[in-house]
Amino acid sequence: MKMPKRARSPRLHVSKPRRLMLLTTTTGYQTQAFVEAAQRLGAAVVFGTDRCHALADPWRDGALPLRFENPEAAAEEVRKYARKNSLEAIVALGDRPTLTAARACQALGLPSHPPEASDACRDKSRSRPCLREAGLRVPGFIRLPLDVELAEAASATAWRVGCPCVVKPLALSASRGVIRANDMGQFLVAFERLRRLLHNPDVQVLREETSQFIQAETYIEGKEIAVEGLVDRGRTRILAIFDKPDPLVGPFFEETIYVTPSRLAANLQAEIAQVLERAVNALGLHHGPFHAELRLNAQGIWILEVAARSIGGLCARTLRFISPDCSETISLEELIIRLALGDDISGFHREDRAAGVMMIPVPGTGIFQEVEGIEQARQTPGVEDIIITVKSGEKLVPLPEGSSYPGFIFARADSPQAVEDALRGAHQKLRFIMSPALPVI
Repeated sequence: MKMPKRARSPRLHVSKPRRLMLLTTTTGYQTQAFVEAAQRLGAAVVFGTDRCHALADPWRDGALPLRFENPEAAAEEVRKYARKNSLEAIVALGDRPTLTAARACQALGLPSHPPEASDACRDKSRSRPCLREAGLRVPGFIRLPLDVELAEAASATAWRVGCPCVVKPLALSASRGVIRANDMGQFLVAFERLRRLLHNPDVQVLREETSQFIQAETYIEGKEIAVEGLVDRGRTRILAIFDKPDPLVGPFFEETIYVTPSRLAANLQAEIAQVLERAVNALGLHHGPFHAELRLNAQGIWILEVAARSIGGLCARTLRFISPDCSETISLEELIIRLALGDDISGFHREDRAAGVMMIPVPGTGIFQEVEGIEQARQTPGVEDIIITVKSGEKLVPLPEGSSYPGFIFARADSPQAVEDALRGAHQKLRFIMSPALPVI
């Protein structure tokens, strides 16, 4: 007797989570925020980092060890990884990994900024000509070798740039190493000071070609702003314009307060958007975030920088975006991940409330002990949070040699002025306790 066939149970289709690679340095502020955003989307995260290559997974995070100073070789390592492990997206955090991300995405056929565009954004001596040829306003500039004779540097700068001028590194971030000189005497002092900084071990260990040059530029008077945006398969979109209410006139350029929405006139904001769209096209940016720094004066809009990355530090916490049906609010990090994964983000828009951040100024050179008044500062109306990132016993160094802020203050209110007042009020209640830093003999 033939037995009847047993009915098969229907197979449940269990989709694998999309895998996202985050390229990040081991010291980045932003990593945790991106991880949390990926988890919210149900995406699996794998890291590509510049951690030690000699040790087997020293951070126990399964990270792929990469050398960001060699983006071609690092991208090849990512491509090899993707042969055995599918990758739906790659997101670079901070400046250094952008070159690797662009090359890896190109090799894997993932949408991103092209390598040549990322390279230009990473090097001010390459981005300036691209923008100038597109008819955009950029400072006059000259690139000088790090080992040039001071007299030759002064002569070339006086002829090509003049004074007042600004000397700056080609690729360091957060205004590190940027110094204004009002005459050639000040230029010589500033040039030598920046040269010493670029010879520091913490800069040379990065092994970047850009650290072998100094750029001198015409100083541009005017109001400075920052702009956060993204490019969605060639379409430029402005996410936020940040006012910088504190004057940035030098001799150093420590940024403090960012506030959005901007209080600039609507027609000027529209012009800023048009200028940045032209800049994006001139540089060849195609898919991913960008962060721009501009100056405004009677002559028009001047582009200081367009970086192929999102806003740095913890400043992204100022931005929240509302879904098309107003059912959820997401972070900038989640918006960037959605874009990288190919999701439609066109309907998301920034919340209506004003928001801002203060990058707490470095109180001086010394060994940080503690901060007093944090709880009182948190009670300031409008303040959402205060995060102290410096650790007890850590040495603090102001600009232009310093490379980090001791912390951040975040505020949200009904108007940009109320946000600015909240940030300033909270900062006045903080007292940093420092001890002298002993000289190294």
